[in-house]
This record gives sequence, C-alpha cells and structure tokens, in this order.
Amino acid sequence: MSQGFPKSGASWDELKRRMLDMSRHDVDWRGGRAALHVYYAGDDVLAVARDAYAMFMSESALAPAAFPSVAKMERDIAGAALDLLHAPDGAVGYVTSGGTESILLAMKAARDWSRNGRRSDGSPPEVVLPRSAHPAFDKAAQYLGVKPVRVPTAANYRADSVLMASAITENTIMLVASAPALPYGLMDPVADIAHVALEHDVWLHVDACVGGFIAPFAKKLGYSMPLFDFGVHGVRSISADLHKYGYTAKGASVVLYADADFASYQSTEFVDWPKGKYYTPTLAGTRSGGVIAAAWAVLHYLGENGYLALTSRVMRTWRRYVEGIRAIPELYVIGAPDLAIVSFGSNVVDIFAVAQELSQRQWYVSRITEPKGIHQMVNPAHEAIVDEYLDDVTAAIARVRSSAARVDCLEVTTY
Repeated sequence: MSQGFPKSGASWDELKRRMLDMSRHDVDWRGGRAALHVYYAGDDVLAVARDAYAMFMSESALAPAAFPSVAKMERDIAGAALDLLHAPDGAVGYVTSGGTESILLAMKAARDWSRNGRRSDGSPPEVVLPRSAHPAFDKAAQYLGVKPVRVPTAANYRADSVLMASAITENTIMLVASAPALPYGLMDPVADIAHVALEHDVWLHVDACVGGFIAPFAKKLGYSMPLFDFGVHGVRSISADLHKYGYTAKGASVVLYADADFASYQSTEFVDWPKGKYYTPTLAGTRSGGVIAAAWAVLHYLGENGYLALTSRVMRTWRRYVEGIRAIPELYVIGAPDLAIVSFGSNVVDIFAVAQELSQRQWYVSRITEPKGIHQMVNPAHEAIVDEYLDDVTAAIARVRSSAARVDCLEVTTY
C-alpha cells in the first residue's frame, strides 16, 4: 500500500536517503548481475546523459517554435540514425519514448497508408510476423484495430519467409522482421522477407530495437552480419532503441522511414477546437527535451570510435558466454545467435530449476519458454563477471542434479 499524498515537505537529504534505502534490493546492474534491462557503458557516459537531461528537462519537444534547440537535437539524432542504417535521400525519422512507441507508430503509418486502414468489406487489416517477434506488435495491433497473424519460425528459430508469404491475404498491410529477435539474438532473413513484401506490395518493418545501434558497428569490426536496414530494397520503416546499445537515458528510441511520404501517416492533426491547430508527430504530446538532449549528448560524446570500442567489448564478452556455455556438457546454445544475446537450454536438467539456483546466487535471470531456456543479453558491465557467471551456472547445475537424485532416492524409498 502506498502512503497516500504526502502531508508535508521533506529535505532533499532525507528524500535521497529514503530513495537509496528503497533501492537496496534492486539488482546490481553496474556489477553485471542483470541479464538485461540496463546497458551500462560506464559512469562517464551516465554523467553525460544525466547532465544533458537536467539541462533540458523542462523544455518540451511539443513546441519546436519555442524550443528550436530541442528540435535541432531531434533532427540531428534522426539524421545520425538514418546515416548509420543506410537510409536513402528523403528518409526521415523521429525520437520516441521507446521501442513500443516506435513500433506502434510504424504500424499506424502502414495502416493509414494502406487504404486508410480498412478494406472495403470492413475486415481488419493484418500484420504478418514471426512467432519470435516482440509482443509490442500485438500491443500496437490492439490499439490500432489490426489483426496480428503470427507464423512459426523455421527450424533454426529465424523467421521463415516462405511461411510468411503463405500467410499473406488481401488484408495484409505489413510484414515484420527482427534484427535480431529478442528471445534468441538471431537476425531474421530481411532480404528474403523484403522480396516477399515487394512482390505483394506490402509494408516491411524491421524491428532493430536491439540491433540498430550495435549491428552496424559489429559489421565494421568484421563480424558477419546479414543486411537488415534500408540498404535492403523494400524496407519501409525501422525501429531502433537509443536506450539499449545507444547507451542513452531511458525512454529513447527512433522510428525511421525510407520516405517522408510514409512518415506523414504516423502524425496526428486536429483543428476543430477553440485553441486551433494541434499537431503531434508522435504518440505523445508533451515530450521532455531532457530525453532528447541526453541522447544527442551521448551520441556526440561517444561518436563512431566510442561505439566501435563499446561494441568490440560487448562482442568479445558475448563470445565468451557462447563458448563457455557450449563447454558445459549439460547445456546447449539455442540456435546460432548473431549478436549480443545468448539463450541456452538443457536436455539433462530442468533449466528453470537452474535459473532459480542462479537467482539464489544474486543473479537477475531472464528466461525464455520456447524452448525452455535462460536468456542473457550482454552489455559492457558483463565483461568482468563472465567467468563468475559460468562458474555459478556449473554449480547450479550440480546442485539441481544432486537435488533431483535425492528426490529420486526418497521417492524410491518411500514407495
């Protein structure tokens, strides 16, 4: 139960003490104990984001005429993302509150672009997506009156372009590909899906919320990375999260469009009220300039060289996880991950029991269910603790196997 509205004010020192006390049981993400959620590039990057956020926290991106500085920073951020993801001339982008909003806006644009969102018989428009795609698409579909049509992945857990093609109907407005899919760290075959989209004249959205600000740098470092961005003909929109591997303050993402005409369908305009014209390009009305300023500052603080250095650390650490897990006899890596994520399961022990044991050892564990597995999303904070983690995984497996043996003995004895 909350305590209700505070009756009187308190000093900042007292409030800070209480807040620190509330955080005592939060996961130690600086120490690498979190499997996901926080992307820690160092205290210097945090300081840049924090100070930039504070400078512009009261300014609003809703009013670019009043705050041209915020509008300029948003254009710069979008321009940087478009350049990174090989956008053509005429492409545009916007800063959003996160991947979910970016996905919702792209789906709205596709819906409104395609016959104003309704077929002549009144049936709902449909989006075809692989089983591995993020639930944000289903959430967006609920808001927008769109029917999600999920199809099974291929045996390698990547999107199956043939199955997706077979699911297209006259109501289909959008196909979805992930770069990579969050459960497995696998890049979908974007080029194959783009061919299907062009053949059927439907919108292709690439969800690069995870990979948008790391995959291009991994490719520059020599890692094998399939084409997934606007360099693939047929990709009409991309979502990419700044607050993941862009290392900026949370809630920041971008939604990008290959053509300004596509982008025009995401906005909202209303004039029939006493105040006059009301226009918003994104879902939110008021948007804090602090998030945009923090993203702008971090992008410029790190620059390409900084992102290359961070990506090199992440990819080396990720490989240590993959190789270490493959070396544990009871485990197997799920699929052949491409980028920064590793999920692993077992045919020998209950992997969720292993996850529980890891939780007892103060690891914040992420799980997947198809197949049952443990999910690790790598960031620079994990660099120093890979060996400790793998040792604890091995110890957790031994404890689970020992416990299972004792239970089996007990069951035999009491029978």
